[in-house]
Amino acid sequence: MAAKSKKSLQELDLEIADQLAQFYADPLGFVLWAYPWGEPGPLKNFTGPDEDQREFLKQLGEEVKARKFDGKTPVKPIRMVRSSGHGTGKSVRAAWIVNWIMSTRAHCGGTVTANTADQLETKTWAQVQRWTKLLNHAHWFECTSERMWKVGHKETWFCAPSTCREENSEAFAGQHRADSTSFYVFDEGSAVPDTIYEVAEGGLTDGEPMIFVFGNPTKSSGKLYRTCFGSERHRWNHGVIDARKSAFANQDQIAEWIEDYGEDSDFVRVRVRGLPPSAADSQFIPTDLVDAAQKRQALSLPDDPLIAGCDLSWGGEDYTTIRFRQGCDARSIPAIRIPGEQTRDPNTMVMKLSEVLSRDYNGKKVSMLFMDSAGICGPVASRLRQLGFKNIIEVNFGAHSLNEKYAFMRSYMWGQMKEWLSRGAIDKAAGLEEDLTAPGYKFTKKTEILLEPKDKIRERIGHSTDDGDALALTFAQQVAPLKPKQPERRAVVTAWS
Repeated sequence: MAAKSKKSLQELDLEIADQLAQFYADPLGFVLWAYPWGEPGPLKNFTGPDEDQREFLKQLGEEVKARKFDGKTPVKPIRMVRSSGHGTGKSVRAAWIVNWIMSTRAHCGGTVTANTADQLETKTWAQVQRWTKLLNHAHWFECTSERMWKVGHKETWFCAPSTCREENSEAFAGQHRADSTSFYVFDEGSAVPDTIYEVAEGGLTDGEPMIFVFGNPTKSSGKLYRTCFGSERHRWNHGVIDARKSAFANQDQIAEWIEDYGEDSDFVRVRVRGLPPSAADSQFIPTDLVDAAQKRQALSLPDDPLIAGCDLSWGGEDYTTIRFRQGCDARSIPAIRIPGEQTRDPNTMVMKLSEVLSRDYNGKKVSMLFMDSAGICGPVASRLRQLGFKNIIEVNFGAHSLNEKYAFMRSYMWGQMKEWLSRGAIDKAAGLEEDLTAPGYKFTKKTEILLEPKDKIRERIGHSTDDGDALALTFAQQVAPLKPKQPERRAVVTAWS
């Protein structure tokens, strides 16, 4: 009898495996088949995913079909991001993805994370455990608080939760599946540090890799913002989920929010409509101002001087960044970014800046170079002047402002840049976009605008605003238009002379 029961279980598993093979590129079909929709229990009153969830699963299936992974040749990563309001089932969607991949791809490997340890433990991973128990083939898996794995393959076919603390970034490294799928799921991804995403990218280089990011767009910076609304969205399957269209959101609560705050308020934009704030309470440069400058045609007048701004690194993790601007055009000449470890020796920067000042850019030389006076600026500027370059001005960010509206020189330069962005053109580099929208501000007792200190910004977003400060330096002072070249005078020779 025992042998017969065991054989029956084996037969059942073979039937399940055959069925699951049909869902390799059909995650929606899997979700509808794998869970007891409408049956007595927790899903008694549900017939399946709501409209947004169905659409997402359909698009995921299309992404799989488009790549035609043959089990050997690496394919382009599937990258999907959804920004949403509150209560739209983000963690449930994450659980379905985990169950689908784990059920249809032998010896896959996955990592699930969230913005906080509490969110990961009590919501995201809790949903993975809950929905795994609901699978009609739940006996295939063990799912504890530390790991989910295929029975009998704990070390080679698994998915695990991992906190997103920056010091834990190595937990996201080394996840490769050359003949299967390596996948990452980020819940509440708006608050996950960029360094975690960067390490995860290393696991998307072979096999059939996938990465999913879900979250509430609480800020106009970071990975979720860039992939759904910013400079990286062209590489991602991106979308926005309005909580008013979700079957799971509390519609009465949403109606109260709209009544209290207004539909166009940032509160409703973020928590209901799934859109980033148009301008955070303390955000100095609004996101829409940056977005418009990225799309605007780059124009300049023939006599507009070419101005360069150099934000010098002190040899640490920051970059030394040089940006160029000619009138309303800060896009045509690419920025120069030099890793901090290469700038510990001032001679390196002397050589680089002398090259910048010597060469032509689109037929013009740099009229003026403004340099942040902190750190190694003094000896660098002094040596450049010895070499004959007189068009250099050192700028002290903490000096008095040239306009009483602003506190200190740095606030003044950023203020001038903010006004210019309404007519200027910039490139779509992720670093510049995030830098420009990162600083907050407040008013001093004298009602002066005081920009958020650089060290505070670093603590908040994980890096210094090198690109933003370099462009801001081009507004340190007015630079006179170029003088037109005088035509050469030639002697007129007449026949009688």
